[in-house]
Amino acid sequence: MLKRLPTYLSEMQSEIEEHARSYGLDFFPILYEVLDYKTMNEIAAYGGFPTRYPHWRFGMDYEQLSKGYEFGLQKIYEMVINTNPAYAYLLEGNSLVDQKTVMAHVSGHVDFFKHNYFFSKTNRKMIDGMANHAALVRRHMERFGVEAVEDFIDVCLSLDNLIDPMSPYIVRQRPELPESESDDADEIPRLRAKQYMDSYINPPEFLEAQRKKREEQKTRERRFPEEPQRDVLRFLIDHAPLQTWQRDCLEIIRAEAYYFAPQAMTKIMNEGWATYWHSKILTERALSAAEIIDYADACSGVLASSPGQLNPYKLGIELFRHIEQRWNKGQFGKEWEECDDMATKRHWDRRLGLGRAKIFEVRKLYNDITFIDEFFTLEFCLEQKYYAFDYNDRTSSWEIVSREFQKVKNQLLNSLTNRGQPFIRVVDGNFENRGELLLRHGHEGMDLDVAYARDTLRNLLTVWTRPVNLLTMSDGKGTLMRFDTDGYSESSADYAASA
Repeated sequence: MLKRLPTYLSEMQSEIEEHARSYGLDFFPILYEVLDYKTMNEIAAYGGFPTRYPHWRFGMDYEQLSKGYEFGLQKIYEMVINTNPAYAYLLEGNSLVDQKTVMAHVSGHVDFFKHNYFFSKTNRKMIDGMANHAALVRRHMERFGVEAVEDFIDVCLSLDNLIDPMSPYIVRQRPELPESESDDADEIPRLRAKQYMDSYINPPEFLEAQRKKREEQKTRERRFPEEPQRDVLRFLIDHAPLQTWQRDCLEIIRAEAYYFAPQAMTKIMNEGWATYWHSKILTERALSAAEIIDYADACSGVLASSPGQLNPYKLGIELFRHIEQRWNKGQFGKEWEECDDMATKRHWDRRLGLGRAKIFEVRKLYNDITFIDEFFTLEFCLEQKYYAFDYNDRTSSWEIVSREFQKVKNQLLNSLTNRGQPFIRVVDGNFENRGELLLRHGHEGMDLDVAYARDTLRNLLTVWTRPVNLLTMSDGKGTLMRFDTDGYSESSADYAASA
């Protein structure tokens, strides 16, 4: 049960939320709790939830967070989870300016959770869901042993990115074959004969042999799955020879992976939106003159850029501001796109005032990839001084490799596409009619990390219990990676044939 907020914080929350609503933000009810830094780190290690299934990785995350805080390397100011009502946490000992900033920031997050399309399919009662998962895992541990269950969860966690984040938003219907086509396919081949000779030319033994032959052919030809399936975890749950408790664990990992997927898909937008609104609310409404300097000092740390890292807060807020400015000035449409005069573009202002409406539309319909793809323009890239960089093995350092706009944008989009991870699909659950699993890597110019792929195949073998194969490209050649009871092996293969 949540503790009641101190009166001064409750009044502060009412004030901040009133300001937020006056700007047009619309959010679920927000329930705050004040935590000391140790409890905050515990909750953060659990991904913001008070209860999770028992597993060593949460303890490892807690130790990392605690050490970071004790050594002054990091500090968690706030945390909010996507539920209805939304639960948010305030750090005990924060200054009043920090608490105002957190509340305004959280208001932006919860508005985003409520209205962004990619959060529309998430479980808004996930606190209960996480508690149910924890109770189920504990029951299995009591019955089958802590080590057995924890080891299997280790395996499942190594596979938790083998889902299809877009599947909740796609309605798939399997087309049915016409009746006549199905009847023709089931007809048993017969030798031509006159009616009076048919029983001699096509005896029952012959017809039975032909029927068995047709069934075997249909079994070989039937795709399993019928089309490549990106949700590998769903395929394993449906078809792997798992015990009930193992299937439960895999279902839990998959459900939680889908819950967190929209947050990964909208990290830049979500943080940018929340930062935009806490900046707007505080500097225009909620701060006194005496508080501005403290706020600016704290905010500068949030928006600071670190070498070799992309700051989602900075990119997000600047891109939202850029969109607002463009639509306020009418810097969009055919006339704008066809204008080649940079001087004219620099002073372009149609005074349309459409910026606020546009950013609310973007907040509702886009994810990070579409956000960057559509609005990361040449003008924005030059203004913000973005560049592409890569690691130089010769000098053992990261170096700028290009300031060319398209290369910068492509590198950014590549890092966001599928969270920078490879596309893996199930192609065949009965590979070469031996009950083996065949996966296919959608090669897009980047070879797989062999060590990582080998370990993943080993864990897939644990779940599938039969040899697991992965078709990919390596150095421009088709390669079949295989893991069975004898270990890992590679062989050449026709990559195009499985497309």
